Amino acid sequence: MLRIWRRDRPRKPTGVVLGGVPMGESPWLVLGGGGLKGLAHLGVWRGLEEAGFEPAGILGTSIGALVGASVAWGRPVEEMEKEARELRRTDIARVQRRSVWLNGIRSPSLFRGERLRSYMRKHLPEEGWDALRIRFQANAVELGTGQTEWFGAGARTDVPLADAIYASAALPLFYPPIPLPGGLYVDGGTEAALPVRRAAELGATGIVAVDVGAGETGDGEEVVSQGMLAIHQRVFAIMSGRMRRETLLHWEGPPLLYIRPRLDEYGTFDFDHAEYFLAEGLRAIREVLDEASPASGEVVTRS
Repeated sequence: MLRIWRRDRPRKPTGVVLGGVPMGESPWLVLGGGGLKGLAHLGVWRGLEEAGFEPAGILGTSIGALVGASVAWGRPVEEMEKEARELRRTDIARVQRRSVWLNGIRSPSLFRGERLRSYMRKHLPEEGWDALRIRFQANAVELGTGQTEWFGAGARTDVPLADAIYASAALPLFYPPIPLPGGLYVDGGTEAALPVRRAAELGATGIVAVDVGAGETGDGEEVVSQGMLAIHQRVFAIMSGRMRRETLLHWEGPPLLYIRPRLDEYGTFDFDHAEYFLAEGLRAIREVLDEASPASGEVVTRS
């Protein structure tokens, strides 16, 4: 795990202190993208609730956007964990066989986008943005310009909440881009899979960041044996991971508590290990919270 204090401010910390890191008066929670591995976010959230953590704001990317919006809405973690255990592949990932068969590589995606959009609508409030109790934003990337767009309080709310969350999770090749005012939108992890810089821009005095993205290395031969979709996904993960690591390496923002559950052996669409993802998220946050506080300004690394 990584814990970072701002080195230029050795003053007495204010607000809650988590894992030795002072969160200040306006702490934010940042939940990154990582497919089904993102169910670990729920375990982390359970541990944070146990510790009495109350975020002033939440940022989410991809599955982190779905979990983040649900937390901002105030859904009980027990309810979300139950749904995670019951989640099946057909709930969110049904191959659009006719389109793929007729159009081949010209098909916009492997899976039907409506299946995932329907799941979003079912598990998010009908009242949309107005139902969220905690300030929340999610990101997506406009396909034509390549620019990141933010949706939520203090940003765009001109589209339905469920559509914004779908846009943030529309992983290229697997799900089709969604047309919204302003263009066609795809997965926010294309540019910022762990948007800690955005949290700093929005005034966070401390950040808890949960990284469930792919690891730095992988088995190339195994990836190739699984075909072009696996190769694409691995390349996407390499680029996304590099951006995440660069951001952390050069971090000069507010105090940052970085949580990375042990998920490197698992895939983006691994539906068989939901129980492990939940337990591992809880283990990871409890391990950090149980550690002794580091000295002011210290950077601590854990495997």
